[in-house]
Amino acid sequence: MEGSDNSFLQSPDAIFAFLKEKNEYVNVHGKSLLKSDALYKYILETTAYPREHECLREIRLATEQHPLALMAGSPDEVQLLQMLLKVLNAKSAIEIGVFTGYSLLATALALPEDGKIIAIDPAREFYEIGLPSIKKAGMTHKIDFRESTALPVLDQLLSKGKNEGAFDFIFVDADKFNYINYHERAIKLVRIGGIIAYDNTLWSGAVAASPDEPLTQFDLICAEHAKKFNTAMAADKRVEVSQLSIADGVTLCRRVA
Repeated sequence: MEGSDNSFLQSPDAIFAFLKEKNEYVNVHGKSLLKSDALYKYILETTAYPREHECLREIRLATEQHPLALMAGSPDEVQLLQMLLKVLNAKSAIEIGVFTGYSLLATALALPEDGKIIAIDPAREFYEIGLPSIKKAGMTHKIDFRESTALPVLDQLLSKGKNEGAFDFIFVDADKFNYINYHERAIKLVRIGGIIAYDNTLWSGAVAASPDEPLTQFDLICAEHAKKFNTAMAADKRVEVSQLSIADGVTLCRRVA
């Protein structure tokens, strides 16, 4: 859809409306590129759910009742991100796109007691769905929630020189149309050796869909943006890249320059 008109998706309300429609036929924890639903269920029930913190489970179950439940991170993906945080010995993180706080709580749990995470989302009402469970887990002291769109907050952070290269890990799961813009900020904020993780970069497999495959206009536009982003990351010499087929596609970028 080169040159397609994206104007109808420029407001959050329009995007939410499309996601609500999509959520009617895609279960929040069925977000997997695996062809076998039984295999994905096996992965969740064998390795993800048994290790899931009680308060994470509370947020997951509460989120499943939300009309935008599709926006939540999947348990197997979040489990991977927690391991990455621990391997990095991460103490400072940024999350762009919070929703109900499932991945945010997972990050907070993986950080040490003195760890900090800046969480950015314009919809505080969604964050408050998971906030009671975050409080129950005793993690609120690690979280600095910023009710805002992401770019102004990232630019504000960069305006203070001390924040350049100050973060170990950044997770991006917000509007897909701004991924390139987020990346140009994130690459300055994350330290050399740190990781930026981008969610939904395979967009339900739509990035490789055949021309005759029936897709909504929303999916076509998101897939177009995902393809442009993936191509840009493959060419970016400032990072090492790994494209994972977990969940809806996760791209890991390790800053090397």
